[in-house]
Amino acid sequence: MTQPNSLSPAPSQAEETELPDGPRRSRNLTQTLVEALGEQLRSGAIRAGDKLPSESAVMQSFGVSRGVVREALSRLAAAGMVQTQHGIGTFALAPDRAGRFHLQRPEVTDLDDLLSMLELRTSVESDAAGLAATRRADAHLLAMRTALDDFGSHLSTVGETVSPDFRFHLAIAHATGNRYYSDLMDQLGMAAIPSTRMSSVRLDPQLRERHLQKVHQEHHDIYAAIVRRDPEAARAAMRIHLVNSRERQRQSSASQPA
Repeated sequence: MTQPNSLSPAPSQAEETELPDGPRRSRNLTQTLVEALGEQLRSGAIRAGDKLPSESAVMQSFGVSRGVVREALSRLAAAGMVQTQHGIGTFALAPDRAGRFHLQRPEVTDLDDLLSMLELRTSVESDAAGLAATRRADAHLLAMRTALDDFGSHLSTVGETVSPDFRFHLAIAHATGNRYYSDLMDQLGMAAIPSTRMSSVRLDPQLRERHLQKVHQEHHDIYAAIVRRDPEAARAAMRIHLVNSRERQRQSSASQPA
């Protein structure tokens, strides 16, 4: 698992006491936090797909209130730099670069939107896996393997497979050698992991772990085909994985109470 990133030390007490009381002081603290986190996101100190530290950790590091942290994260989300999965955490998104196309991210609470996104991904990522099988380099395989290992190490931990899941698919996109595949995954961000795996926070722990084991095996099948440089097998394995993901999402939503 990618560990939550460490943050810059909290501002000194002198720095805080120089700010006036009331709303203006809160705005200044919020802006300071936005700039500090934003710089880490832009510089790559916090990478796309990484899980940010918890609200409590940010509060302690920067010496600010929970309201300041939430407002700062809200601003970063509005700027397209982070995405929050409720009950799971906040994840870094790739910063926008000039010349990239923009795709509106699916609404994580809209089932039809999620299923439509998975249809798109099935078409696009199946071919991406085929290209990755013929173009991948050792560095790409290492990134995939690391993500797989991170995923497998946290099958019983709620929310901690989201980041390695995303990084696995992103590594395959990078392995195509075609930046538009990577751009698409960056644009989708954490919404590419459907409803954080069937609203896994609410699943029975044993059911959740069995479910994640199936996902993990599907990822291994994709990886093995890419290692073998077998584009047809890689395409088929990716298609099976995403079709299964779509069906799991549909069944999960149907079984949950309104």
